[in-house]
Amino acid sequence: MGHRIRVLIVDDSVVACKVLSDVLGTDPGIEIAATAHSGASALSRLSDCAPDVVMLDVDMPGMDGLQTLAEIRRQRPHLPVIMCSGLTEQGSAVTVKALLGGASDYVTKPKGGRAAAPLESFRRELLEKIHALGNGSPSIVRTVPEPAAADPGWTPVAAAARPRIDVVAIGISTGGPKALAEVIPRLPADFPVPVLIVQHMPAPFTKSLADSLTRRSSLEVEEGFAGAEVVPGKVWIAPGGFHMRVVRRGARVELVIDEEPPVLSCRPSANLLFESVAAVYGASALGVIMTGMGQDGTEGAGYIRKAGGSIFVQDEASSVVWGMPGSVVKAGLHHRMVPIGRMGEVIHGAVLQGRMRKPPSEPPHGA
Repeated sequence: MGHRIRVLIVDDSVVACKVLSDVLGTDPGIEIAATAHSGASALSRLSDCAPDVVMLDVDMPGMDGLQTLAEIRRQRPHLPVIMCSGLTEQGSAVTVKALLGGASDYVTKPKGGRAAAPLESFRRELLEKIHALGNGSPSIVRTVPEPAAADPGWTPVAAAARPRIDVVAIGISTGGPKALAEVIPRLPADFPVPVLIVQHMPAPFTKSLADSLTRRSSLEVEEGFAGAEVVPGKVWIAPGGFHMRVVRRGARVELVIDEEPPVLSCRPSANLLFESVAAVYGASALGVIMTGMGQDGTEGAGYIRKAGGSIFVQDEASSVVWGMPGSVVKAGLHHRMVPIGRMGEVIHGAVLQGRMRKPPSEPPHGA
């Protein structure tokens, strides 16, 4: 057997530590490095137990999860940390704050305690995330060549010739809240197009994320709701557990929210949002795929690309997990690959560029 992923479990509840240990013990590729019942104890174990991943409880007495996370980030900036929280409004707000503060991902504690069905669902989700963050997931693309300069839309000349952008659709998952906090606040208050986001999260996490991004941004960020008009300068996040699409009704473009079956185990689904965006906006759509596990968004990127729209992806180096953007790159569907620190300005620049008119007297490039 190769390298086993070493996990440090941090939870003030002895029962919770036992449940987590039992769950992780079902996977031969994972090893329990240690358990700690306080933030201070966890910090003292970082060096001697050398974990590959930390599972960190949100609500702990004394040094809580947020304080512990901040210190872990100071000591070990790149150590993956998965927050473990309850599915409550308060728990979701604190968890989103942790994700914005550098936590890699999160899991919600199963409501049914040791009941078989919720525990099995929790087990599958947790193991998948540990393998992805511990570099044990085959879905993470590691070495993909840059797109060729001849790729339409990649060169400045080709990009300038593309239709103007009238909507930005973003698909994102693992590492998403922090990435969105890098992008959305860099869009100006007069941003001239709507932004639609699918972030893989359950309710009420998406509401907490929208509120947090609004406080950080010049644009208003809101959870999507059925019938909402899609207007320039407004950011909509698909509500957790619901698909979000767009539809044209007369002169209006509106949101459609539904609970149809998950697509690739995802609800909301970036594929479904992108497919509807391609149908409504055609060549005027910009699709952006950022950090996240799996392949959600690849098929949707194909719809936008086929309609003549543009596709940007986050680069591997700045992605927490390069599954979603890497899948789009592997399929050859992207036009630009952008580090997260520049994504906001690149999106803004592309939108502005499509609104600039070339003077009639200017000769074609290369003439």
